[in-house]
Amino acid sequence: MSEIIEIDDFSSPKLDIFARLTESQLRSRVDAENAVFIAESPKVIRLALDAGYSPKALLMPRKHIVGQGKEFLERCGDIPVYTAADDILERLTGYRLTRGVLCAFRRPLPPSAEDILKGARRVAVLENITDATNVGAIVRSAAALGVDAVLFTPSCCDPLNRRAVRVSMGTIFQIPWAWLGDEPSDWPQNGISLLHRLGFKTAAMALSDDSVSIDDESLGKEEKLAVVLGTEGDGLTKETIASCDYTVKIPMSHGVDSLNVAAASALAFWQLRVR
Repeated sequence: MSEIIEIDDFSSPKLDIFARLTESQLRSRVDAENAVFIAESPKVIRLALDAGYSPKALLMPRKHIVGQGKEFLERCGDIPVYTAADDILERLTGYRLTRGVLCAFRRPLPPSAEDILKGARRVAVLENITDATNVGAIVRSAAALGVDAVLFTPSCCDPLNRRAVRVSMGTIFQIPWAWLGDEPSDWPQNGISLLHRLGFKTAAMALSDDSVSIDDESLGKEEKLAVVLGTEGDGLTKETIASCDYTVKIPMSHGVDSLNVAAASALAFWQLRVR
């Protein structure tokens, strides 16, 4: 049974994971055994538990102990549950818990890219995308629109960043994902070589003179296709574009130069899905 702990000391180190540790500290590679991530809202927490992630601690307003947080007390076993009135928790965390419940989960070691690509036919590759909102939105679209796995280059935002997890609506726990290398130097040469070795054609999403339209029939006929999406400001690097088998564009109208990467990803995933 979970231990209910009324918060009476804001400075308690036990509350650091919810109130004081940065995302980088939560993810600590130095102390990987104690690395955690934060899931917010009952729906997201439920999906994490369903996927087998291991909870470490809960934080919720007192009213949720017998409300929307009750099921987690039953499911999470013998872990601490920190609670207080709404206004106290807002002072602790610095924001209002509009979604009611926070849960700290132990951060698992992700599988290798090679492992999650087994049997996959459509994958998304995110190159250096640093905005957590975009990462979460792309993951959600990938999970909804037939993508088999998502790969992140080493310079991407952490997909288990709290905001990314929240924006993904927990779909990060439903779709296989992995890092495509450990160091920035692993991309693009090593990463694209791995994709090619496993039978994937690579499609760089970029507007250029030699881009093919996203509705080009040859793209849909590819048995295995990796859709490569670039960072918010500059898009894909020239080296990445040159290394890919296709350069693909979504035709624009009214003089618009491009779409937000999350919007572009949804269109690409739908158009390039396995028929």
